[in-house]
Amino acid sequence: MFDDVKKDAAVLSARLSEWRQGFHRRPEIAHQEVETSAALKAFFEQLGLPVRAFAGTGLRADLEGLPGGRTVALRADMDALPLQEEGDKPYFSELPNACHACGHDGHMAALMGAAEILAARKSSFRGRVVFLGQPAEELPPGGAAPMIAAGALDGVDAIFGLHLWQSLPTGKIGIVKGPIMAQSDNFRITVTGRGGHGSMPQATADPIYAAGQIIVALQSVVSRNVDPLKPAVLSFGTVHGGTVYNIIPNEVRLTGTVRTFEPAVQSLMKKRLTEIAGSTGRALGVDAAVEYEDGYPPLINHADSVDFVLRVVDELWGPDARVPFAPVMGGEDFAYYLQKVPGAFIFLGAGDGRPHPHHHPGFDIDERALVQAASLLASLALGFLDEKR
Repeated sequence: MFDDVKKDAAVLSARLSEWRQGFHRRPEIAHQEVETSAALKAFFEQLGLPVRAFAGTGLRADLEGLPGGRTVALRADMDALPLQEEGDKPYFSELPNACHACGHDGHMAALMGAAEILAARKSSFRGRVVFLGQPAEELPPGGAAPMIAAGALDGVDAIFGLHLWQSLPTGKIGIVKGPIMAQSDNFRITVTGRGGHGSMPQATADPIYAAGQIIVALQSVVSRNVDPLKPAVLSFGTVHGGTVYNIIPNEVRLTGTVRTFEPAVQSLMKKRLTEIAGSTGRALGVDAAVEYEDGYPPLINHADSVDFVLRVVDELWGPDARVPFAPVMGGEDFAYYLQKVPGAFIFLGAGDGRPHPHHHPGFDIDERALVQAASLLASLALGFLDEKR
């Protein structure tokens, strides 16, 4: 059923790379995807699709097939990271402190490829395909929830998305039933003491020393409070405090992240973080105020949708395209879509010869994966609309 889809995607190979590299040169961070969104809008309109704006820079384009049938949505995230790119690639970011270091440029190119493949077949399938360009995946509270609130999922029966993944060999598929990505929470701890001269620490309440003890103490939460059979992560990302080598400051600020898959574990982590930071601070004569922000919920794939994806993958490339895959502790606001409609999120390898991980300033993808990504998205849409209910 999908041989012609693969052939059409292969024909698009050069254009897929051109589209992806165009987005890579002009990266726009969360909620600033104006040029990016305009480029997607113009492309969909050239295909004759009506386009509506959602949640600022977000958009939805609808491809109508024959009357009747179901509606399936395909989603690509659009935002770049606030990161200065490194390296010497010919499509290096032209904008300072912004780069596509996570693969969203490839996601958009794959969505465009799928749209072109499907638009040429609109008289051969019954139903509707919805293409979603979503802003702000990288910046909680994200763009998915506002898109949904504005009606971007109206009438949709199922949704599929994919992530090009550096740690998988190019073309290999990783997917699991149930939780596949974690809840991603953020926290800030402000440690307030009493500063003074570094030569007279006895006259101070040292927030630097207290912050260090809080960091060490909080590493016990996962190892001593969480069931070892339940995944959890608590990591610190920033430490800020002080200005001069011989002055003990009044304040130190810490930030970090908590990653979990289950609400009970998340609640425990949140509770222990607040208790341990507060009590450690009090024991050392400082105040440790915790601000905790719930992030994206766990991304939970629907079992029937995963079975469907695997049938499509087997038909496209055979069972050897699948590889064993474990859930990852990264977060993704695609989770919100799957709370509303059935669907699945898929990892597609794009890592051959690419040493730098996601969110590294030297990150890049193997562009051969773009043909497979476009093939997979288009085939998922056609397979879903053709499948008997």
